[in-house]
Amino acid sequence: MLIAIPVATDRGEDSAISEHFGRSPYYAFVKIEGDKIVSINIEPNPFSQHGPGQIPGYMREKGVDVLIVRGIGRKAIEYLNEYGIQVIRGAHGTIKEVVQNFLEGKLESVEYEHKER
Repeated sequence: MLIAIPVATDRGEDSAISEHFGRSPYYAFVKIEGDKIVSINIEPNPFSQHGPGQIPGYMREKGVDVLIVRGIGRKAIEYLNEYGIQVIRGAHGTIKEVVQNFLEGKLESVEYEHKER
């Protein structure tokens, strides 16, 4: 399984999750086998100036199965879901903490609330 996490820094498993998916400076790609982290590959965001669907397409090309984020837009979620990528939103902490919580079944995706403007 390959988990992607937008991160604010490149500090390995101690990298903190970024506030927003599309504007993240880096993406961590965490390979999981069984219940163990096998590898962590952190790459700079290749789409700092991105259009709709570019980053979800990048995630699909990388072979991502699950995307764990703090914040993400609805349109990005729609693209990711179309590509068969599970999105868990509302997470916080470091790569190590986020992945451990995921593997232990402790992460629950926060749903959007509709707000009138």
